[in-house]
Amino acid sequence: MSLENWQTTPMLEWSFQHVEELFPTALIGRGDGPVGDLGPPAADMSMVEVPLADGRTLTVGQIMEATDTDGWAVARHGRLLTEHYPRGMTTSTRHLLMSVSKSLVGSVAGILAGQDVLDPAKPITHYVPALDASGYRDATVRHLLDMRSGIHFSEDYLDPAAEVRVLEQAIGWAPRTLPDTPTTMRGYLTTLRQKAPHGWPFEYRSCETDVLGWVCEAAAGQSMPELMSEVLWSRIGAEDHAVIGVDSVGSGMFDGGICAVLRDLVRFGHLLGNGGAALTGTQVLPEWWVSDTLTGDSDSRAAFAVSPTETLMPGGMYRNQFWFPYPGSDVILCLGIHGQMIYVNRTAGVVAAKVSSWPEPQHAWKLFSTLAAFDAIASAVA
Repeated sequence: MSLENWQTTPMLEWSFQHVEELFPTALIGRGDGPVGDLGPPAADMSMVEVPLADGRTLTVGQIMEATDTDGWAVARHGRLLTEHYPRGMTTSTRHLLMSVSKSLVGSVAGILAGQDVLDPAKPITHYVPALDASGYRDATVRHLLDMRSGIHFSEDYLDPAAEVRVLEQAIGWAPRTLPDTPTTMRGYLTTLRQKAPHGWPFEYRSCETDVLGWVCEAAAGQSMPELMSEVLWSRIGAEDHAVIGVDSVGSGMFDGGICAVLRDLVRFGHLLGNGGAALTGTQVLPEWWVSDTLTGDSDSRAAFAVSPTETLMPGGMYRNQFWFPYPGSDVILCLGIHGQMIYVNRTAGVVAAKVSSWPEPQHAWKLFSTLAAFDAIASAVA
């Protein structure tokens, strides 16, 4: 196991479940409040049949087997329907969430907005003056939340020179092949440059969440692990602490460095289907923020439609660090490379979560087959 190979097969199945043994991390504490009761698994949904776009019909279990699943669970109306760990993971294993982390950071921003600590309409530099000399000058917090800045940043995971991979060098998650790369997350973010006007098309860029996390920290005057624990993780009824990978000076990898247990992902997803309220009854997200997330701006879907990012989601939308794969707002996704997903179907009252170890960062069939599997479960139980 090394910096060169920890994200490659066959290493990543182990490494995604042992990030704390590989890299420095900081604790996102669950606090001492009650655990949100999901109850025991009530059914086995593995045999639900799933019609796929390629004309085949597979069962949910077959899809989970074919998509390198480490763990998956489904709940309805806050009660656990089914839970499976096919490859040795347990209920107490923290798994790397990759970009599902983005939705957690976006939710912290929403809570701060509800407290009037953060204003999405304000310039980023109002909170972080250090970015005034970067390409983020004149961009707003809203541009970060919806990934609609004009920053040049390649998200090509297969290109070792792409900014998304150079960022990993800056935080110590990849070998340093570019010696001039800054040695901290914040140092690297200040080097990013603008390629287009801020504010029009959606383009998926991990740096947007990293800047958003920095903005949240500056606005609240707290580090993200402490802040996320205080306003989010300690209030959702989590059963375990989460952790986040940090760089050499303790800055978090906000775009993809959080690790958590599977059931707590279900508890987080419950917020989106329940007006921001947790299983314990605590109002965690402002109800207006959930509504804003579901509705978007008048041009959110148009900005998504013309995106240079290959979304494969016609009629979809990206808002507040969440994905909306269909026209309308019934299904909400949190997505991470290598097969991480939280699925919320508000109409059916279904929340599902899946953590995986795809050998490849992106795989359209595995993504959309998983989505189809959760859609089929939602239809079956509704």
